Amino acid sequence: MEVQNVKDTVRQIFTEYLNAHGHRKTPERYAILDTIYSIDGHFDIDTLYSVMADHEKFRVSRATLYNTIILLINARLVIKHLFGNSSQYEKSYNRDTHHHQICTQCGKVTEFQNEDLQHAIEHTKLRRFNLTHYSLYIYGLCGKCERANKKNLKNNIHKKEK
Repeated sequence: MEVQNVKDTVRQIFTEYLNAHGHRKTPERYAILDTIYSIDGHFDIDTLYSVMADHEKFRVSRATLYNTIILLINARLVIKHLFGNSSQYEKSYNRDTHHHQICTQCGKVTEFQNEDLQHAIEHTKLRRFNLTHYSLYIYGLCGKCERANKKNLKNNIHKKEK
């Protein structure tokens, strides 16, 4: 789906959500939604704040960002992830299912797709539960950190031998 069509669709979904729940339709909320749907990948509140101030030339308070993010999560237009101890967000409408690898050393998050995993999860019989969506996080060491750890270990062994 074309980017502008997606933005128009999520704007309509958000408008319907705000109407149904008695929330005000403010220009700030729509500017935040539009900015989020212009960002590729994950972002945190500080990144969103910077993008809005620098690129969109639209200043909103952090409180407005947090409050609007909650509305967008409830409207199922944004997903919140907890990667380690940091909150990250990403747009959720019209996105392919993907999984996350999180490096426990440097915190790098990498998205990947695996049809076998997706099929296994989506076809798992769950008792008294209807699956609507899911997130999969795999924790470990990225290749860069793994190489750095091996190099440090090797250097420490050589130092002890001397």
